[in-house]
Amino acid sequence: MEDVCESKDFAFAKQEEAILSFWSNIDAFHTQLSRTKDKPEYIFYDGPPFATGLPHYGHILAGTIKDIVTRYQSMTGHHVTRRFGWDCHGLPVENEIDKKLGIKKREDVLKLGIGVYNEECRSIVTRYVEEWENVITRTGRWIDFKNDYKTMDLNFMESVWWVFGQLYAKDLVYKGFKVMPYSTGCKTPLSNFEAGQNYKDVSDPEVYMAFPVLGDQHGASFVAWTTTPWTLPSNLALCVNANFTYLKVRNKYTGKVYIVAESRLSTLYNPKDKPKEAVANSSVSVPKNAKTKGTSSGKTDNVLDSFDVLEKFSGASLVGMKYEPLFDYFTELSDTAFRVVADNYVTDDSGTGIVHCAPAFGEDDFRVCIDNQILTKDKLVVAVDDDGCFTEKITDFSGCYIKQADKDIIEAVKAKGRLVKSGAFTHSYPYCWRSDTPLIYRAVPSWFVKVESLKEKLLENNKQTYWVPDFVKDKRFHNWLENARDWAISRSRFWGTPLPLWISEDEQVIVVIDSVAKLEKLSGVKVTDLHRHNIDHITIQHESGRVLRRVDDVFDCWFESGSMPYAYIHYPFENVELFEKNFPGHFVAEGLDQTRGWFYTLMVLATALFGKPAFRNLICNGLVLAEDGKKMSKSLKNYPSPMAVIDDYGADALRLYLINSPVVRAEPLRFKKEGVYGVVRDVFLPWYNAYRFLVQNTKRLEVEGLAPFVLLDQATLKSSNVLDQWINSATQSLVHFVRKEMDAYRLYTVVPYLLKFLDNLTNIYVRLNRKRLKGRTGEEDCRTALSTLYNVLLLSCKVMAPFTPFFTEVLYQNMRKACNGSEESIHYCSFPEEEGKGGERIEQSVLRMMTIIDLARNIRERHNKPLKTPLREMVIVHPDKDFLADINGKLKEYVLEELNIRSLDPCNDTLKYASLRAEPDFSVLGKRLGKSMGIVAKEVKAMSQESILAFESAGEVVIANQCLKRSDIKVLRDFKRPDGKTETEIDAAGDGDVLVILDLQHDESLFEAGTAREIVNRIQKLRKKVALEPTDTVEVYFQSLDDDASISLGVLRSQESYIREAIGSTLLQFSLMPAHAVIIGEESFHGISNMSFSITLARPALMFNEKAILSLFSGDSKFAHNLQTYLLSRDHSNLKSEFQEGNGKKMVDSIEQQPAAEVVLGEHVFLTVGDYYVAEKSG
Repeated sequence: MEDVCESKDFAFAKQEEAILSFWSNIDAFHTQLSRTKDKPEYIFYDGPPFATGLPHYGHILAGTIKDIVTRYQSMTGHHVTRRFGWDCHGLPVENEIDKKLGIKKREDVLKLGIGVYNEECRSIVTRYVEEWENVITRTGRWIDFKNDYKTMDLNFMESVWWVFGQLYAKDLVYKGFKVMPYSTGCKTPLSNFEAGQNYKDVSDPEVYMAFPVLGDQHGASFVAWTTTPWTLPSNLALCVNANFTYLKVRNKYTGKVYIVAESRLSTLYNPKDKPKEAVANSSVSVPKNAKTKGTSSGKTDNVLDSFDVLEKFSGASLVGMKYEPLFDYFTELSDTAFRVVADNYVTDDSGTGIVHCAPAFGEDDFRVCIDNQILTKDKLVVAVDDDGCFTEKITDFSGCYIKQADKDIIEAVKAKGRLVKSGAFTHSYPYCWRSDTPLIYRAVPSWFVKVESLKEKLLENNKQTYWVPDFVKDKRFHNWLENARDWAISRSRFWGTPLPLWISEDEQVIVVIDSVAKLEKLSGVKVTDLHRHNIDHITIQHESGRVLRRVDDVFDCWFESGSMPYAYIHYPFENVELFEKNFPGHFVAEGLDQTRGWFYTLMVLATALFGKPAFRNLICNGLVLAEDGKKMSKSLKNYPSPMAVIDDYGADALRLYLINSPVVRAEPLRFKKEGVYGVVRDVFLPWYNAYRFLVQNTKRLEVEGLAPFVLLDQATLKSSNVLDQWINSATQSLVHFVRKEMDAYRLYTVVPYLLKFLDNLTNIYVRLNRKRLKGRTGEEDCRTALSTLYNVLLLSCKVMAPFTPFFTEVLYQNMRKACNGSEESIHYCSFPEEEGKGGERIEQSVLRMMTIIDLARNIRERHNKPLKTPLREMVIVHPDKDFLADINGKLKEYVLEELNIRSLDPCNDTLKYASLRAEPDFSVLGKRLGKSMGIVAKEVKAMSQESILAFESAGEVVIANQCLKRSDIKVLRDFKRPDGKTETEIDAAGDGDVLVILDLQHDESLFEAGTAREIVNRIQKLRKKVALEPTDTVEVYFQSLDDDASISLGVLRSQESYIREAIGSTLLQFSLMPAHAVIIGEESFHGISNMSFSITLARPALMFNEKAILSLFSGDSKFAHNLQTYLLSRDHSNLKSEFQEGNGKKMVDSIEQQPAAEVVLGEHVFLTVGDYYVAEKSG
């Protein structure tokens, strides 16, 4: 393996760019596809985005989810075709062209020419394809852009025709006249799910109008209410609720007589009706339940103060009564219209309990008027054109845009003396999701799919699918399906897939074209493109003699995207076996908004065509919002550019940040750039440091002249070291967990588990194993530890490769150099299989050990006893004898060393040092027990010591007729201090599972050990201060600055072994440092355990046995001096290598005018002062 840089110098973004180049050079994605071509298919449907805008965080999030799942499936033995798709038709494209060409009305397109218009649309469809490919590729997603699919391609459109043909053949298509959400900005009707995508709180005019009752003895008028004054010219009926009570009342101040629902009488109150004197002297005003704004002036005690009740009657008795119309535009319908009807859709939560009906502009209005024979469908006149302007039928307002005509209509009502009162009304109103103009409801002719007849099958198919999170499926999507309406699939637009319907003028003959071949056969015309301008002119001569022409409409683009599972592979014209063997598809993923969009259309069409759902598994993500919780907005500039974030922190960090958030559980995410940095800090830097530590210590073997690192075969690597066994088991647990969660599509659980694993790897395995990994416990043990760490890092990289494709590739490319026969890319590797567990006990014991270490540190902190201060004893109390055996056996050395404690006493007598008490786990039991919780809680808290012990032994207990398990009750151990001991002498800490007790009493015999720790601590800090790497070899010198140096000398003598092990070399007296030593750092310290001393760090320096060298030259001191000068001039590391190559000997024959001499290491020369000191000491 090659050397690697420090983590602070590791540039994540640049490394990722290098990996992108590497993938490109080896054609990694297509190579992976080729290598898996014979594997079982895993079918992934990629929902097509519009290419008319640039990708944002929502696209990156969905793309990351898709990439992780498909990479995982490829690594687990599947062939996963991944083709990017583009939604090319529909309003987004037409909107752009309308703005570019200044098109305001439908007639403008017809004047320009549909061909010119459509080709303009085609020209911008792929405008941002290159930018999309750059961004998506930079995020690490593997998907085929070259072999993409487009909804405007001939093959795709032909399959859409086939889908429609199948629906028509199944009698699931009809032409209807239906009131639908209509966008005047886009001049087209919208689906119900489109209409629900952009609600806004707006202020609209609210108007109360009088409709005089014909022939009423009191001259009464019905009072109706509307927030859409523009619909009043089309009024044909008034609707009441037959079950409500209505009042006829006379205004005491104006004398006018009105009829309203009793429960809505308060809405009639108008302070303007009262004389000024009465207003000044009255406290009467709008009652609390009034809905109007701009008309209230205080509180009222009784609205009847303003009215006299003349009559009270049921709503049913009003049915059939005639009234005087507001306008005379529809007098031809006077025989059947302008009368009262009844329906339960009339409510009393707003308005007057009387609804004005304009059947062309309200779904309920239309239904009620048709049902009550106010008019017939063929007599319906829609007095508003496609552009939202009044037609010539409404003579006074002809050509006016409806919303702009509101004020003039209100004035006209007022001029007729029919305005009761007006004001403003704030409510949530639907806007067009593309043009951002207010929608209206308008009766339009359209072609429909009979979704309502499929409702039961849709609900059944929904149950067969698996969603993450499941509440979206069971609630939001289920409710949407349950209330599904027939789907209007036609649009009176231009740029889209044309409806394949050729119809005679009298509409008696209809031919459905479900293939290009059929159209060519019936028309005799060669067809190369299916867009309107290329086929609208084609006619079919029917056998009846009629000429058939295509209807003008095109498909709703949601119909095209819903046809994607068939159309993207040109089914059934190609790929029949591929489709039929693998339908439903295995996986889809998009945002929450698609529950009413793509997920819905996929389900409807698959159910209609095949009686099956379109997909088996689905991940639904939430919205990515700006940090302030608002929608991300280019104009507000309230979010950082995705590419800027990637350039700063890398795509892997962005990927993990997104999937480790609530957004993968269909909840909103407030995007914070700092959160991406947090992933780098908490995940990648610890991970990289563990990897770097491995590389450093494998390279150290070579630096020290040992054989290069060779990975020990995993099959033969049966380490007896407990931490090796533990980390191997923990890695298998990681494999098991990630497999289990990925098979369940729960991506969001993986990162927290990985964080814990990396924390354990770096803060337990690497930290507690530093001696072994640095070779201080022997070469063989070192190689075992390094091989273990290598295998763990390699395995964890393979596990995380789908999530962090760049970082794992970086590590893998270096690590594979130590492993023969490795794959060229980590993404060609198979996902690790779980190779047996059986390590649950040791995993639990090590985690408990870390708990013990944390608890003991807490006790030390409470009593200001730093880790450098040795303590005499600790007691660990726990009922599990196996755990205590582990702690007092193979884990003991780690506990004692970490905590600087001399002895450990395990105790399984839980009552010796603690009293037990039981607490119910309210979070677990509360939901289950309900009202019984109080009784159970009381009895649990009253459990005796014996009862608690019996419960711990049996694992369950029956209380108040409830069987409680270990997970239901928390057993707490409260420390019971021994008699005669104070808190400063002995103290404890526990977590409800294990109790740790520390003897805090001062022990003079531990002074020297504590002082030695202080000295080691200062040496390590000085190493960091002068920026030494852990693998840098230096010699450390100690000099006492005290008048009496005997104390420090005593410490160094008694603690020599500990200090040497801790710093990796002998601590030398300053007096031993030769004059030619190169000093790289020194520092003085005072008041350390009442001592003062200095520490000096120097490069390894040669030491000579001058007598032995003199003997080489028969006592010639000049030759001896020349040899020493020559050796000192040589590079130390090169000289070391030469001695290693010569088995400790080196022939020096290059000194002029001097005889050659064979220099022996350890006899004539020593490579370090430490080597010389040890030799002298042993000699």
